[in-house]
Amino acid sequence: MSRGDRGPSLRGRRSECESLEQLITSVRTGQSRVLVLRGEAGIGKTALLDHVAGSAAECHVARATGVESEMELAFAGLHQLCAPFLDRLGRLPAPQQDALGTAFGLRDGNAPDRFLIGLAVLSLLSDVAEDRPLVCLVDDAQWLDQASAQALAFVARRLFAESVALVFATRTTADDQAFRQLPEMLVRGLGDADARALLRTALRGPLDSAVRDEIIAEARGNPLALLELPRGRTPAQLAFGLGMPNSMPLVSRMEQGFLRRLQPLPVDTRRLLLAAAVEPVGDVTVLWGAAERLGIPPGAAAPAAEAGLVEFGARVRFRHPLVRSAAWRAAGVRELQEVHAALAEAAELDPDRRAWHRAQAGTDPDEAVATELERSADRAQARGGFAAAAAFHERAAELTPDPVDRAARVLAAAQAKLQAGEFDPALDLLAAAEAGPLDDLGRARIDLLRAQVAYASRRGNEAPRLLLAAAKRLEPLDIELARETYLNAFSAAMYAGRFARAEDLAELAAAAPRATTAQNRKRDLLLEGLASLVRDGYSAALPIVRRALQAYRTEEISVAEGLRSLWVAGVVAADVWDDESFNVLPARFVKIARDAGALSELLLALNSRIIMLVFAGEQEAATAVVDEARAVREALGSERPLYEVMVFTAWQGREEHALPLIEASMNDVVARGEGIGAAVAQWAHALLLNGLGRYEDALVPARAAGDCPQELAAANWGLVELIESAARSGAPDIAADALERLSEMTQASGTDWALGVESRSRALLSEGDAAERLYREAIERLGRTAVRAELARARLLYGEWLRREGRRLDAREHLRAAHDLFTAMGAKGFGERARRELLATGETARKRTVETRDDLTAQEAQIARLAARQRTNSQIGAQLFISPRTVEWHLRKVFTKLGVSSRKELAGVLPDAVQASAPV
Repeated sequence: MSRGDRGPSLRGRRSECESLEQLITSVRTGQSRVLVLRGEAGIGKTALLDHVAGSAAECHVARATGVESEMELAFAGLHQLCAPFLDRLGRLPAPQQDALGTAFGLRDGNAPDRFLIGLAVLSLLSDVAEDRPLVCLVDDAQWLDQASAQALAFVARRLFAESVALVFATRTTADDQAFRQLPEMLVRGLGDADARALLRTALRGPLDSAVRDEIIAEARGNPLALLELPRGRTPAQLAFGLGMPNSMPLVSRMEQGFLRRLQPLPVDTRRLLLAAAVEPVGDVTVLWGAAERLGIPPGAAAPAAEAGLVEFGARVRFRHPLVRSAAWRAAGVRELQEVHAALAEAAELDPDRRAWHRAQAGTDPDEAVATELERSADRAQARGGFAAAAAFHERAAELTPDPVDRAARVLAAAQAKLQAGEFDPALDLLAAAEAGPLDDLGRARIDLLRAQVAYASRRGNEAPRLLLAAAKRLEPLDIELARETYLNAFSAAMYAGRFARAEDLAELAAAAPRATTAQNRKRDLLLEGLASLVRDGYSAALPIVRRALQAYRTEEISVAEGLRSLWVAGVVAADVWDDESFNVLPARFVKIARDAGALSELLLALNSRIIMLVFAGEQEAATAVVDEARAVREALGSERPLYEVMVFTAWQGREEHALPLIEASMNDVVARGEGIGAAVAQWAHALLLNGLGRYEDALVPARAAGDCPQELAAANWGLVELIESAARSGAPDIAADALERLSEMTQASGTDWALGVESRSRALLSEGDAAERLYREAIERLGRTAVRAELARARLLYGEWLRREGRRLDAREHLRAAHDLFTAMGAKGFGERARRELLATGETARKRTVETRDDLTAQEAQIARLAARQRTNSQIGAQLFISPRTVEWHLRKVFTKLGVSSRKELAGVLPDAVQASAPV
C-alpha cells in the first residue's frame, strides 16, 4: 500500500480505486450508485471496501458483514446496517414504520411483506442522506440471511437520486441470485509485477527464485494468498526450495496457513477466538460474558490482536473470513459445544440467538431446546423471516425426541420454506415429514402444501387436481381450511383454463358446496357461485354469483381475504358482464395489495385493473396503472411478459409494440400451463387486428380465444371479436355460431353491458330496419355503462353501416363522435378506422391525438399526475416504490419542463390527471 494526495491507495488497484472514487463523487453530487464487487476469497474485496470508506470524507458510512453462522437469523444483516439510524424510524410513513419495526422485532404486528420492508429501508436510507451523502458497505454478502439479501437487493434496484451508495462484496462462486442483476466489478488477481512486489513485503529472509515463481503461480495474483502462502513454509524451504509443492486447493491452503498461525497462540486465546468465531455479530458484551463463563481472562485477546488475526474494538472484526473459519475448524466437538453453551447464557437478552446457541450446544434430543427453537421460529415468521423460521423448525425437529412432534415440526419447516419461495427444499421436507408418524390432519396438510407448491411455482394444470384432493381430505378435519382450499382450487383452475382437466372441474364443482360454514359469507357465496357455473350452467349460477359480487362490493373485507379472493371475484364480475363490480373489485384489490405492500398480488391486481380501464376508455388512469405495474415488476425483478402493457398497446393499435408482447406472452403462458393468460393474449391480438381493420387476420386469434369458455371473461370477449372479424371478412356462418354462444350468456346476464354488446354484434349480421334498431339499442344501452370503449365501437360500427347505406350525413354524426371518443381514449387503430370512414363520407377529419407532454418521461408524467392529485412525496414514493427524495428530484424537472412552480399549477396543465373519474 502506498499513499498519495487522496489518502491510501492499494497496490495494483489503480483502476478499481479510481472507479470507486468516482462512485463517491457521484453520490456527493446527489446521485445514487450501486456496485457489487465480485471475486474469490482473499482477492482484496474487503480492502476495496476500506478504500471506499477512506474516500468517503463528509459522508455517513454504514457497514454490515454477512456471517455464515448467522444466515438463519432473519434480517440480521439488515439490522446491522440500519441500527445506527433506527432513531429516525418515526419519520417514515406509518406502514413502513410498522413493517421495519416488526422485521427488527421492535414491535408486534402481522408479518410484513418483504417488499414493504425494502421500501421502508429505502425511505430510511434516503432520510439519512438528506443530512449528508450515505455510503453503505456490505462485506461477505454471500453470507447474508435471505431476508436481508432480498431487502437490500430491492433497495439497490430502486435507488436513484438519494445520494446513497450501496456497495456489496461477494464471492465469485456465490449463489446470490438477489444481486445478480446489479452492476458488477469483477475483482481480478494482481498483475505479475505487483504480485512480486507484494510478495516481497511478506518476507523476512531470502527467497529461492524457483520458490518465488511457484508461489506467484499458485497465488494467481490473490493478495491474501501472496501474503499467507510464505507463512506456510520454513525458512529453509523459502531459501533453498526444499519440500514438495502442496496440491491442496488455494482457499484450503490459506485456511491451513491461518490454522498454523493459531497453533502457537495460548490456549485461552484460541478459545476466545473460537467464541468470537461462533458469536456471529461481533458483540463484545456477549463475547466477554461468554469468556467469563469459560474462565478466559481479559488478557487473552492481546496475542491474537498482535498476530494481526483479529481486532477487538466496539465490535470484533476478523482480519479475513478464513481466520474465522480456521478458528472454527480447529476446535473439537466438545469444545464447540462448551463455547455455544457459554454464548447461550451470555445472550440471555436475545432469545433467538440464545435458542440457536443452545441448539448447537448439544446433539442429544432435548424437548426444552426444541420448544425454545419453535418459539424463535414463530417470532421469525411474525417478522416475515420465513427462511429463518424454516431453519429454526428444522433444527427443532432434529432435537425433538417424540416422533409425532418431530414430524409436525418438519411439516412446519416445509410450510415456512414454501412461504420463502424455496419450493424444492419445501418438497424435500415434505418427503421427510411424510415418512414420519402423522395424524390424518398432518397427512392432509402434506397434500395441501404439495398442491400449494405446484400452484405457486408453476400455476400449471396439475395444481387444481392437487388442491382438490387436499380440500377433500381436509373436509372432515378442518372445514375452514378446506373451504379456503376449494377456493384456491377454483382459482388454480381459472388460471389453467384450457389446460385444466374437465373431470377435475366437474369433481371440484360437485365437492366444494359440501364444505359449508357460517363464518365467511362472501367467500362461501363466491365458492358456491363458481361451483354452480361449472355444474349448473351460466343462467342457473347467476343469482348466487350476483349475491357474492354484491357482498364483495359493499361489505368490509380483510387484507388477507382480499389478497386471496378479490382476483377471482373480479374475473367472475367480468364474466357476468357486471361493469359496476368489475370497476370496483379490481380497484379494491389494487388498494389492499398496495397498502399491504404485497407486490406479487399487486401486480396481479394491476393486470386486472388495466382491462377495466381499457373498456372504460380511461387513458390517463390506464397509463398510470401501466406505469405502476412497470415499477412493481422492476421492484420484483420479474422478467415475465408485461400482460397489462400488451392489452393496453393492443387497444391503442400500436402493432409494432403489441405483437412482440403478445408473442412473448403466449410463449410464457403455454410453457407455464396458464390457459387464462393464453385467452387474454389471443383476445388482445384479435382486438388489435380488428382495430386496424384486418378482419381476416383477426379470425384466428379471436376463434382461439372464444373456443375456451372455461377461461371465462376473456373467452366472452374473444367471441365478440370473432363476430366482428367473421362478419366483416365474409364468414357469416362463423359469426352466427359465435353470436349464438354469446347470446346464451348475454341474455341470461341482462346487464346493459351484456345486452348492448349483443345488440351491436347482432346488428353486424342484420340488415335494414332491424340492423338500425339494434345499433341504436346498443348505443343507448352502452351509454348507460362505464364501458365507454364499447360505446365508441358501437358508434363506429353504426356509422360504417350508415355510410354503406348511402346515408352520409347521418353517418358523419356517429363517425365523428366515435373518432372523438377514440382520440380521447388513445385508441389509434380504431380512431384511424373512424377517420377513414369520415373521409369516405366527404368530411375531412384531421389526425389527432390526445394532448400529451412528450417532453416528460413516463415516470415524470406519472409523478406529475399523482402530484396534481395532491399526493405527498411520501405517498407517491410508496406507490411507485421510490424514495420521497427521488420523487422531489423528478418533480423539480417536471416543474421546469412544464413551466410551473407548484402542485396546484399542475392541475391546470394536466387536467386529465385530476378529472379522471376512474380511481387507480
